[in-house]
Amino acid sequence: MGKHLDVVPFSGIIRIRDMMYSIDNPFRLDQGDVSFDAPETVKAAMRRAIDENKSHYLQTTGVPRLLDLLAAKLRRANGIPVGHSDEVMVTTGGIHAVYLICQALLEPGDEVILPDPTWPPCAGNVLAAQARPVGCPLHESLDWRFDLDELESSITPATRAIYVNSPHNPTGGILTRADVERIAAIVRERNLWLISDEAYEDVVFDGAGHVSPASLPGMYERTISIYTFSKSYAMTGLRLGYLVTPDAALRERIKKVLFYTCSNVTSIVQFGGIGALEGSQDSVAQFRDELQARRNLFYDGIRTHAGGLLTGAPPRGAFYAFLRIDPAWPHERGTSLSWALAEQLISRARIGCVPGADFGPHGEGYIRFCFARDRRELSGALESMGRVFGQRAVSGPAAAS
Repeated sequence: MGKHLDVVPFSGIIRIRDMMYSIDNPFRLDQGDVSFDAPETVKAAMRRAIDENKSHYLQTTGVPRLLDLLAAKLRRANGIPVGHSDEVMVTTGGIHAVYLICQALLEPGDEVILPDPTWPPCAGNVLAAQARPVGCPLHESLDWRFDLDELESSITPATRAIYVNSPHNPTGGILTRADVERIAAIVRERNLWLISDEAYEDVVFDGAGHVSPASLPGMYERTISIYTFSKSYAMTGLRLGYLVTPDAALRERIKKVLFYTCSNVTSIVQFGGIGALEGSQDSVAQFRDELQARRNLFYDGIRTHAGGLLTGAPPRGAFYAFLRIDPAWPHERGTSLSWALAEQLISRARIGCVPGADFGPHGEGYIRFCFARDRRELSGALESMGRVFGQRAVSGPAAAS
């Protein structure tokens, strides 16, 4: 048996999902899924692929037309100097891309510096490669960004790579251009790899910009960039992502892991990706505008319905509310505040949510909600929260019995 897998934890999100199945008429703010439907360009392309019997084996790294479109998009939208479409590989979603990179890049005992809080599958995939995740705090006082001196001080002789995720899940923090430039300088000076997870590249608010680290001088050669169709095109269940690196030796390793995990990404889905890229991009901006409106609705509702229990500034990116819990909220001493509140919200208010502790030690004391659900579901969740937590005196566990 692969005993090293025994130390790889399941995300607490799995436990939350199991809890939600026991709730009647739940508000599913726990899942990082949008309520939008994929654009018609995607669905039409997939129907056409089915009608044309595009249901056979494909090239391992992706359909050539899709790879060409992705290389062009990376040059145009991200400013990454992709030389040839061979430098791009299609994956079964972003999480698969992280797995491929960790398996191909890391040796047992290597360290990867991750943000804390972090997306749980990132740390899990580092562990699955028999490497060691090393958390570096993100600070709410810095708009959920690194203290870059602290980041640099986290580097040891065992450090192999730094993983960044901007816009960030779960906090919504966005690295500034100055942040990215400093991180790039650190990576170059210390001869490290940078793993850049840009899944939420199109989900930015209030005029915020997104900077792809691989676009900076001298960084494409030492950056592995990860993208997904899930958020930009509402294709979460279709599982389509991609990665890009110019390093031929690393690509050969990644290609092996890609082949041995899925042979090739589902053919029909890849043709859907072609439809997404060849068609109008209007839906990307429409989704972003609607998500910003939902963000504002949710935070207005928190101020009205949470009774002061939950606080925090609206995020500038991604689609999560990562809210601070009033530490005075009564819960059993010695237990996790974020888990206690999550269980209360699920059992008493029917609201799915994820405890901050699931995202790492610096996530404790916070709770995450996904505001990408439709407005009716968000409003219903907020009203339910108000009924349960509007009176702080009865909000503790003792009142649940």
